[in-house]
Amino acid sequence: MVEKVVLLLWAQTLGLTGAQTTQLLVQPPWTPPVLWDRVTLTCQGLGTAAATTWYKDGQRWRLQGPDRFRVTESGTYQCDRPGTGLSPPVSISNDRLVLQVPAQALLEGDMVTLRCRTRKDVSVSRVRFYQDEKDLGGPLKGTELSLSPLQLHHSGSYCCEGLEGFRLSRSLSVTVTVHELFPVPVLEGAPESTEGSPLNLSCLSIPSPLRPRAPLLHLFYRDGQLVGGPQGSPQLLLPAVGVSHSGNYSCQVRSERGAVRRSSARLHITVRRVPLSGVSVSAQPPGAQVALGDRLVLSCAVAMGTGPLSFSWHRGDSWAPLGTGPRLELRHVGDNDSGHYQCRASDGHSVAESVPLNVTVLVPVANATISPGALAQPVRAGDPVTLRCSVQVGSAPVTFTWLRNGSEVARGPLLELGDVHVGHSGTYQCVATNQLGQDGHRVFQALSPELALTVTPRGHWDTAVAVNIGRSLLFLALLLGVIGGCHWWQRLAARKPQDRAPPEEGELLELHGVGSERAGASRKHQERAPRAEALYANIVRSERLKGAPQPAPPRNPQVTNTELRGPHWRLRERGGIYENVP
Repeated sequence: MVEKVVLLLWAQTLGLTGAQTTQLLVQPPWTPPVLWDRVTLTCQGLGTAAATTWYKDGQRWRLQGPDRFRVTESGTYQCDRPGTGLSPPVSISNDRLVLQVPAQALLEGDMVTLRCRTRKDVSVSRVRFYQDEKDLGGPLKGTELSLSPLQLHHSGSYCCEGLEGFRLSRSLSVTVTVHELFPVPVLEGAPESTEGSPLNLSCLSIPSPLRPRAPLLHLFYRDGQLVGGPQGSPQLLLPAVGVSHSGNYSCQVRSERGAVRRSSARLHITVRRVPLSGVSVSAQPPGAQVALGDRLVLSCAVAMGTGPLSFSWHRGDSWAPLGTGPRLELRHVGDNDSGHYQCRASDGHSVAESVPLNVTVLVPVANATISPGALAQPVRAGDPVTLRCSVQVGSAPVTFTWLRNGSEVARGPLLELGDVHVGHSGTYQCVATNQLGQDGHRVFQALSPELALTVTPRGHWDTAVAVNIGRSLLFLALLLGVIGGCHWWQRLAARKPQDRAPPEEGELLELHGVGSERAGASRKHQERAPRAEALYANIVRSERLKGAPQPAPPRNPQVTNTELRGPHWRLRERGGIYENVP
């Protein structure tokens, strides 16, 4: 903000020398300052603030006074600080008409306005401005004169005049000094160069010490054509020049807004040709090792040679070009792209070849499998077991790692367990790996399907076999019983009803395994029997022959029962036909 900007009234004269003196600062920053602006003066210098001595109109005014105070009377003021001496004078005006200039160092390109003011800013009309007593014309309305952007020819003595009511007044003269923002630049560089070597040009122009950090732009020309910039750096570097870079060079320095421009003198530079040599090939990725399907870029560089240059790419001993230009790009390499690649460079008169570069295309491992793929279930303890891991594709060298239940147990394509025991049981997998480069910056892996291995102790296996055999025999016996029962039932169903006589009195019918109950049929008026959940193949029948006593049936006959299940097997009501099955 303007009210916080403290400017040196004497910077235009002493700022160039850089001498350290007592400084008298004024606020607001206009020269000459006027009394009705409530001017504040500040003394700056070495020593303590209490040691400040003030002078007014050449006479000691305040001894050991404060370093800052507000002016209430017009006059010429100075201050003194021990160690830096007496400051330049500052005159506080109370004239009727005053021409004010910004109290700062004025440089080319600055935006500056001069203002013509009356005491206590009373209205003034028909204001005119003069430079070195020359009428600048300008508007007859308004009290300001713009000199933006400042140029060196704006330096001079200025004053203004105008009507205050009916009274014509003229201000005292004020000197305006416009300083050079930067001097004429000088272009430096080697007048001769060889083709292929770098060319470095410097555009030297030191900014004014009044504004050492002023931003400057640099432009470089060859034969009137722009070849570099605009840029902040005063250096132009051409990494490798050719014959076409010969010519007349110059540079121009501009202010940030372009209001100030200065150009250097011309510098003639000659670029001489050199023999073509030092052709080399580089690869991306480095080492020219690339995975199948990846992108490969080969670049050809020439250390020395004339221009313009042309390039061609070849593989093996073939002269048929794979491509032209300094770069050869293979977007998706295949396994047949491996080989030795070479770049040939030509300047139109001679040809130079690079050293062949070997390109290696790696095929990532895939489809890892374990053989044998299936093992007899279960494996008996003591049996020899050997597993082999292999991959369907993959560039050598391929390494193999064996996992049991997710933990590494061995390495190599073969896993020889020898005579297995129960501790070898688990889930097995193998991991096949290959990689790009010696440092392994890219690693590829393939994981095989899981293989379950169950090892059963030998004794346990024999018991299990015996149990399984027993179960098989029992099942066979039951199957034969079912077949016999079905045959009997068919025979019974084929008999005529008249052939079926109800059991006479005294007959004993034994039913075994009818549901959870036993049903008897010894009484003639027995109620209807419940449905049977099972019917057995053997039925014991006891009957009396008419006229002959019969022995009592055994109380606990030995009966082998075979269960025949099915929805149609039910006990019939009383009066049904039953039969002994031999």
